[in-house]
Parts: sequence; C-alpha cells; structure tokens
Amino acid sequence: MAPPRNVVKIAVQMPDAIPQLIQLDQAKPLAAVLKEVCDAWSLVHAGSYALQFADGHRRYITENNRTEIKNGSILCLSTAPVMPFLTPPSSPALFQSLFAFHPPLCPQGDSGPQLRSAPPSGHLSLHTSSSCSLTSPSLLTSPTPAQDLEAERLLGGLQSGSRERRRETLQHLVSLAPDVTFAQEVISRDGLQRLGTIIEDGDDLGEVLTLALRAFLELMEHGMVSWETLSIPFVRKVVCYVNMNLMDAWVQPLALRLLESVTLSSPALGQLVKSEVPLDRLLVHLQVMNQQLQTKAMALLTALLQGASPTERKHMLDYLWQRNLRQFIYKNIIHSAAPLGDEMAHHLYVLQALTLGLLEPRMRTPLDPYSQEQREQLQALRQAAFESEGESLGSGLSADRRRSLCAREFRKLGFSNSNPAQDLERVPPGLLALDNMLYFSRHAPSAYSRFVLENSSREDKHECPFARSSIQLTVLLCELLRVGEPCSETAQDFSPMFFGQDQSFHELFCVSIQLLNKTWKEMRATQEDFDKTSCGSAACPPTTRCCSMGTWRRAPAHPPWRACLSSDLYELAFSVSYDHGEAEAYLNFIAPSKREFHLWTDGLSALLGSPMGSEQTRLDLEQLLTMETKLRLLELENVPIPEQPPPIPPPPTNFNFCYDCSIAES
Repeated sequence: MAPPRNVVKIAVQMPDAIPQLIQLDQAKPLAAVLKEVCDAWSLVHAGSYALQFADGHRRYITENNRTEIKNGSILCLSTAPVMPFLTPPSSPALFQSLFAFHPPLCPQGDSGPQLRSAPPSGHLSLHTSSSCSLTSPSLLTSPTPAQDLEAERLLGGLQSGSRERRRETLQHLVSLAPDVTFAQEVISRDGLQRLGTIIEDGDDLGEVLTLALRAFLELMEHGMVSWETLSIPFVRKVVCYVNMNLMDAWVQPLALRLLESVTLSSPALGQLVKSEVPLDRLLVHLQVMNQQLQTKAMALLTALLQGASPTERKHMLDYLWQRNLRQFIYKNIIHSAAPLGDEMAHHLYVLQALTLGLLEPRMRTPLDPYSQEQREQLQALRQAAFESEGESLGSGLSADRRRSLCAREFRKLGFSNSNPAQDLERVPPGLLALDNMLYFSRHAPSAYSRFVLENSSREDKHECPFARSSIQLTVLLCELLRVGEPCSETAQDFSPMFFGQDQSFHELFCVSIQLLNKTWKEMRATQEDFDKTSCGSAACPPTTRCCSMGTWRRAPAHPPWRACLSSDLYELAFSVSYDHGEAEAYLNFIAPSKREFHLWTDGLSALLGSPMGSEQTRLDLEQLLTMETKLRLLELENVPIPEQPPPIPPPPTNFNFCYDCSIAES
C-alpha cells in the first residue's frame, strides 16, 4: 500500500552519527519530529535543536517552510538558533519594549551603526521552539542547560581577540545569515551592532572586513531593520572604503552595494553619500576590468541619479557624458567579451530611462505663440527648407504678402494649420517635436531639404507631410521608449543603440523620419492613409503591410466566409474566432509558407493587442537593430548600396605566395 500523501521519506544527518532514514509525517508538529530524531540518537533537551536543509544556505526548517521537504531530501540536526525558554508576554506593549533594540554598543561619539529607534511594531516577531509551553503566564521559564546555542555562540566569537577565530565565526555567520529564523535571532541579540563595530574599526581591511560586510548585508536585506537607522559615522566609514585606493578586490563591491541600499532607502543618508562619493570615483570603478565592481558601481550611480532632483540629475548626466561614460559603456561593457549580467542590464535600463526622462518637460510643454525664441525657431525651420542662402523674405514685399507667403510655406512644410503654433499645442509631444525637426534640419540639412522639397512640389495627393509626420513620429517614439514613465524595478530592456549616440533620441528621429518617407513612397500612401497608419499604435504600419499580402474570397462550397491563402499545408493553419449569435464561430486560414504564417499571425496578434512572438519577428528586430540600421544609414547618406553582393573572385592559379615557416633560413 502506498504511503499517505503527507508522508515523505528523508534522511537526517548529524556529525559523528549514523544518518537516520525516517518517514516524516507533515501533519505531525515539528517539535514531535525533533523529539523522535533526538531520542534515536539519545539526545536530551530536544528543544535545543533544530533541523536544517543540508544543501544551499542550510536554511532552518520551520512550520512555514516545511512543505519544501520532498522525498529524498537530506536534513541535518543542528543547534537551535532561538532561545527555547522565551514565551510571549501577555502584554503587547511589554513585548514591544523587550524586543526594541538596545542602545548602541559604542559610547557617544564612537562609530558604529547606531540604531536610533525601535523598529515598527510587528517588524520583529518572537520565534519559540515548538516544544516550549505557550500557556505559562510568566515571561521567562527556567533556561535549558544548552548554553551553546548557535546564535549566541557565533556572536560571542565575534568578540574574540583571535583574528582566526573571528574569521571562522564570520564565515559561519555568512552561511547562516540568509535563513530568516537565524537572522531574526542574531538581530535581536545586537548582532548588527557587533558587526558594525568590526566594519567601522577597520582593523583588518582584508578577509575579515569582507566577511563582516557580507554578513551585515545579508542580515539587513531581510527587511527587519530599516536602512535609515544607520548612523552617519558608520555610513562615512563605508564611504571611505569606496574612496580608498588599493583596497581588497572584494571589499569595494560590498561597500558599494551597502551604499546603494542606503541611498535608495534613506533620502537624508543618500544626500550624504552623494556629497562624499565623487562621480569621478565611480567612473574609476567602472573602468576597472572587474565585472562585479563595475556592476556595483553602476548600481550606486543609478541610485544616486534616482535620488537627485531633475535639475541635479541633468547636471550629473551632462558631466558623465562629458567624461565619455556613454562611449565607455558602449565599447567596454555592452560589447565586452564577457556576457552582460542581468543586474548590469537592469542598471543600464535605469540609466537609459533616467536620461530619456530629461526629455519629459519638453514633451509636456506646448509651444508658446508669444515666445520670441520659439517663433524664431519656427522661422529657422521654414527658412532652412525654402530660402536660399542670403535671401530675405521681406525684401520688396508688403506685410500682408509676407504673412501670406509664410502661411503657404508652413503648409508646404506639412503643418495642418497656417499658424504652426496650433499644431504644436498638442502634448505630448509639445516642444519635443519642434526640437526633433530643428535637429534634423541642422544635422542632416541635405536630407531635410530633399524630404521637404520632393513632397511639397508634388502635384498629386501622395505627398508626405513633414511636420505632421514629425509630430506623430515623436509621439510614437515617446511611447516606444517610455519617456517620462517611472523606472521598473525589474526591467532589463535597454537599447544598445541608446549608448551608441550622444543625442540618441534625436538621431533615432532623423533615421525614422527618413524611413517613414521611404516607406510612404513605396506604399503609395495618401493623406487619407495618414490617420489609418498613425493612430498611436506601433503595430499599425507593420500590420497594414503584412495583412495586405493576402486576399479574401468567398468559398463557394461552404456557407461560412473563409480566407484562403492557396495552400494545402495544414501545419500552417490558424483560426480566428468570433461571436456568431450565442455560438462561437471561426475563420480558418492556411498560409502558403512559414513566412506568411508568421506575417499573418503576428499581424493579427498586433491588432488584438497581443505580443508578436514569432521567430520571424525576433529575427527582424535583430536585423533592424544591427546590420539593417547600418545599411539604412549608409543609404540615407547617399552611399549606393548594391542590390546583389559583390562577386567572389576566382582562386589564384597557384599558392606559391604562401610562406613555409618550416624551412629554416640559411
């Protein structure tokens, strides 16, 4: 007969003892299980022991995580991390007062991470051994003879005068700190203060300091204690480790990680870190070919940028770009031989999002028709398109004639209104669209003139309106790049192209507006098509193009409507469901090839607001972001791109030109 579903077969180990193979009943209290295990090894005071997972971080087993024990699991018996003789008091206020943090270990004026106040109510909870009585009205019962409980033993070892003992103690503490039960007991015994004293004294800047920082971080990241409770002297000491030269290779990444957490959690301490860690120092760390150090330096940099005001952030980013941070990231981090880790990818995404966020004020600001500067920018845009160098619009013309001519040229430029200020009142994109158009006219004047003139001089209805397209394209780019949106805590989707150009947003606009004009001409689009393809969804143009490849026809032998793509390859079939009265009906499709299958299913997915997840889409995006972009840029600079690759020349008649290294020279 099969064992009950809540019974698992496991092994329990203990040093210098023969392992036990037992059947663990998950319905039985842990206290009873512990007693049976201890009885089998003739151990008294079962409440002084606990079970741990033998692998990984050796987490302690509690009633909350015991369901993770599966058939074949290996457990080990160890000393309990929590004093078994504590029972909860009857008064909640008394309970809170008992578990508030004690005063700092260091005297006034000494360093050390002083915890200024008790943590919030409920932040620390009392863990007792399952075998301890919970009905006793007294606060403390008689202590058990087990004086070597793990947490107390390790914390005692931290105060040892022997460097080797402290090192071994810290190694053990680091291995156990990820366990929340153990961490809670260490914190309640002033473990953070003891570790803080080691960190702040800095007697050993090598392995002991490294282990102390690791243990401190592991304990803090359980969230039981706020980073805001750290003292200013302690934070300044950690800053010193970041600013030092010739530090241990492991100390500085840990110190940077600690300062990142402080900066993200405490505005006040974040300002302290910002004032004491120069940007130049972070640039030095980023340029060290140590991936761990680079990642933590980037993490602190993005944390400082997130905590800065918009004005401070702009000044910081301007300084970093002047120091060639963008070029270094592009060449030595993104295109490094070592694979880019997830953490670094996230920080690059944050850096990209914060930089693009600087565009938000322009995106949210409409054009002011009373601004002399903005009126001059509009006139410069018009003059770059329609006036030859040295010509003046006002010579020999009346004021009415000049206004009429200006209005007509703004219309030719593609504005919907004779007064372009009315087009740029829309937010978004606001003044950002004007910035893009001016950048294009100044940095690609030939392409700008060609775009405007070839469309404004057309006599048919196929002209592509530059200004209207620019406004809509700017909106679309803002949506795609999420300009102004808050940073995600987990996203990693940065664009390498962003770090490849100084003015990446404006450069992307310059390429996109020319591709839009090229695609417009290829599609023979008209003004009537503008609203269909510019409704604000990035999926509309590719959907229009891919779905135009098929045709609809009525299948004469079947009453329902069907769409046939002339193929019998049923493995390429797909269906579209729709409501037909109370029943669900289907349109059934078969694509003639895998490519058409991907085009149709991706196009329909886009129309439904679903992601386009085909392999063809992935390949197209990779091509667009790499070689295709480079070829397009060459084409836009009037460098001819041949339709066919150059022919491979025939091999030589002989290979006598090859030098034989095996022949010794005389």
